[in-house]
Amino acid sequence: MKSIRARLTLWYTSLLTVTLVLLGGTAYALLSYSLSHEVDAALNGVARSLTERAHGPSAFVPAEVDEAFRRFFGFSPWNRYFQLFDPLGHRDPRQPAPHSGRLPLSGEALNNAANGISTYETVPGSEEHPVRVLTMPVMEGGRMVNLVQVGMSLKSVLETRTRFLLIMAVLFPVGLVLAATGGLLLARRALRPVDRMAEAARRISAEHLAERIGGTGAGDELDRLASTLNEMLGRLDTAFTQVRRFSADASHELQTPLTILKGELEVALRSPRTPEEYQAVLKSALEEIDRIAHLVEGLLLLARAEAGVLRMDRRPVDLEQLAEEVYWRLKVLADSRSIRFDSELAEPVVVPGDRERLWRLLFNLVDNAIKYTRPGGVVRLSVRSADGTAVVDVSDSGPGIAAEDLEKIFLPFQRVPMTAPGTERGAGLGLSIARSIATAHGGRIQVRSFPGKGSTFSVYIPMSPEAPS
Repeated sequence: MKSIRARLTLWYTSLLTVTLVLLGGTAYALLSYSLSHEVDAALNGVARSLTERAHGPSAFVPAEVDEAFRRFFGFSPWNRYFQLFDPLGHRDPRQPAPHSGRLPLSGEALNNAANGISTYETVPGSEEHPVRVLTMPVMEGGRMVNLVQVGMSLKSVLETRTRFLLIMAVLFPVGLVLAATGGLLLARRALRPVDRMAEAARRISAEHLAERIGGTGAGDELDRLASTLNEMLGRLDTAFTQVRRFSADASHELQTPLTILKGELEVALRSPRTPEEYQAVLKSALEEIDRIAHLVEGLLLLARAEAGVLRMDRRPVDLEQLAEEVYWRLKVLADSRSIRFDSELAEPVVVPGDRERLWRLLFNLVDNAIKYTRPGGVVRLSVRSADGTAVVDVSDSGPGIAAEDLEKIFLPFQRVPMTAPGTERGAGLGLSIARSIATAHGGRIQVRSFPGKGSTFSVYIPMSPEAPS
């Protein structure tokens, strides 16, 4: 019963069983009603025919009775009954000799006849089968002058119903067996593509995500399932590829400072050194450790942001004040590279957010602009508000970014080809972290760049409703 085929076959067979029982019962009820109605209609015709004859003074002959039964039944039943009574219920002398015995005249039939009402009854016959009887009054001048009673054995009706039940009893299990077999074959055929899809899915692993599941080609539900699974495999393949590349790049970025750190310490331990030399080695090692810590911190931040668990201490933050802190922090770096650093910070712009994260976002963008700007170039930082949104623009006069690289620059460890001589290159996480922080604040980063003329990074963050603008 764990098999879908077995369950489908069982459900199909059960439904068919209930359907056949209902149809069989309905057919039996209709057959019984039809047979009873036909017998009553035939008896009514025979009684009316004999009632017309009862008005005459002559006696009935058996041939007349046989002819009346033959006309309305199509044959002259052997077990037929006919009786003629006077108004008091006594046997009329004109009645022929009984063909199949006598039938009782009930008080109800006699009372109904006195009121001009015919009565249908089912009474025990002379044999084992019951008899259907019609007692009809013969009216003359508004009063009853005679009673005509006709009847027929229900043997043929009961035998017809019995034969019907026997036929149903034979055909019912045969039909169920054939239906169950056909249902099982149909279920097996219908689910065969599912087996192929399951086998194909079983072969797919993390190393073989490029494989796809074949559909039926019929455009049915299984085809839609195969298409959905293939789309999921495509997303998994892309995610696994990004994870592998991310892991490889992260390993490479960590390997370089670790190798430098290990080499410096090994060299320092090969022979005795002066305190000054040891101090220089420790200072260099500390710089590499700071570089590793900064890289690991960036990796953790990106991982938390992608997992949606980046912790945010949301409070009202004045971006104008934050941008001013970043400006004075990096003004020294810009001056040391002969780069003019301008700012347009005119009015408070408050947004709900994490001050530390937003500070890092602005720092990364400005630091990136300074790194890629040639000596003598210009970097501008501005903060403004527009339509309930805080906008931070960081522009530079650097080499610019090619159109095909505009999306790549936000991927971890992705760096555009450098055209500025002497440009320093970091780990390639700054813009990825900046976009993750903006997204976590419900914002976005847009970049406009013209190769050879510079680039402008614009950060859009929704403002707090109560913030001044």
